[in-house]
Amino acid sequence: MTVRAHVADRIGMPRKKVAQTTLESPRGVASYDEAKAWMATRRIDDVECIVPDQSGVARGKLMPASKFFEGRVMNMPESIFYQTISGDYPDLSDISGLDPSDGDLKFVPDFATLCIVPWEDEPTAQVVHDAYHGDGRVVELAPRHVLRRVLKLFEGRGWKPVVAPEVEFYLVRPNTDPDYPLEPPIGRSGRAETGRKSFSISAVNEFDPLFDDIYDYSEAQGLEIDTLIHEEGAAQMEINLRHGEPLELADQVFLFKRTIREAALKHNIYATFMAKPIAREPGSAMHIHQSILDAETGRNIFSGEDGEPTPEFYSFIAGLQEYLPAVMGILAPYVNSYRRLARYTAAPINIQWGIDNRTVGLRIPTSNPDARRVENRVPSSDANPYLAIAASLACGWLGIEKGLKPTDPIKGSARELPYDLPRGLLEAVAAFQECEPLRELFGDTFVSVYSAIKQEEFETFMRVISPWEREYLLLNV
Repeated sequence: MTVRAHVADRIGMPRKKVAQTTLESPRGVASYDEAKAWMATRRIDDVECIVPDQSGVARGKLMPASKFFEGRVMNMPESIFYQTISGDYPDLSDISGLDPSDGDLKFVPDFATLCIVPWEDEPTAQVVHDAYHGDGRVVELAPRHVLRRVLKLFEGRGWKPVVAPEVEFYLVRPNTDPDYPLEPPIGRSGRAETGRKSFSISAVNEFDPLFDDIYDYSEAQGLEIDTLIHEEGAAQMEINLRHGEPLELADQVFLFKRTIREAALKHNIYATFMAKPIAREPGSAMHIHQSILDAETGRNIFSGEDGEPTPEFYSFIAGLQEYLPAVMGILAPYVNSYRRLARYTAAPINIQWGIDNRTVGLRIPTSNPDARRVENRVPSSDANPYLAIAASLACGWLGIEKGLKPTDPIKGSARELPYDLPRGLLEAVAAFQECEPLRELFGDTFVSVYSAIKQEEFETFMRVISPWEREYLLLNV
């Protein structure tokens, strides 16, 4: 099936989900025995046991399927949750509650995530694992547990958050020398893309074979793409996922990123989720649509029986306005992330809100009352999806808990308004460390360790001399 056969997806018409039995399902089983049967049916040789770290990178081990079912528990050191994106480790000696011996953690498979690895030559399965201490306690630093911690707050009120991420990324030519800037790849026309081609079908069709593979790989893993579009930048794309339960959607974004990169490599192209990979092109975002349902009735609590917005809706917005600046170290986790947040671009620079307004940080899409939601346009595509969704929901939760009131909605452009968001990583980290409500919600250990990781990454960045410095300082100062 070619990408042209998926045009309905691109214009917002999702594929129908086919009801399947457990063993026929491409994704997820309920138990150990079902997992064993599922793998036997597919003659799986190897199993990738993976864990998302603080950066959203897949860590783990590869083992033969026969060994996987021998009852062995996968062990890895706790330091996998301390590692920076460059592979370094911060000094954590002054943080209480950490084991200085760096002992092993136990990793338990979540069989709801079981699926094949479609790009491998041999039959291979993958399953996301959860981290536990030897005494059975959850590891507070593990991103999946961080998200679960936030979701339990909503569960305590009888609520179920619903999210729908939109993830932007660039296709670029292979780049093996980091001193050289990235360039758009060559499409089927034999030419690299130039200019702005937002929502262009022909620009997407330039890479038909690649997107065929993305769709095929996604279908094989049970990942549901809602729409695929061309964004503003040269060879910049966006994939929207169907709305659903936050942990499930975070898992899907985690796996989608890997899937898209692997599919691109097959075609001698890089796919990058850097927030600002090309200087003169727009940045890449991970917009998060959010609503909350009553667990018993399924009613959207953002809308009353009369269809009008509820106090919870306004307080959720107010919580995002109040606390998003303090979680920017999660939503924009790298030095590069802040290059995206530039005035007069598609990226927001403030936490204003408005109805169907794409110039603000918090957009309220036009919808019927049942679908009323808040679109958080602040996160960048380089963010860890588990932590970004957790942070966004946590801000809204605090707004509801405290009964906060939002500002008046913005009509017209907000691009002339002052910056409300931190301009750099260190400023964002300091705000996170100093925010007591967030520290209480996420826990002292997570806030301290995550902040230390970001500070260490900044120090690593500072050891690199940029082309700008050589251009303007070498002979002029």
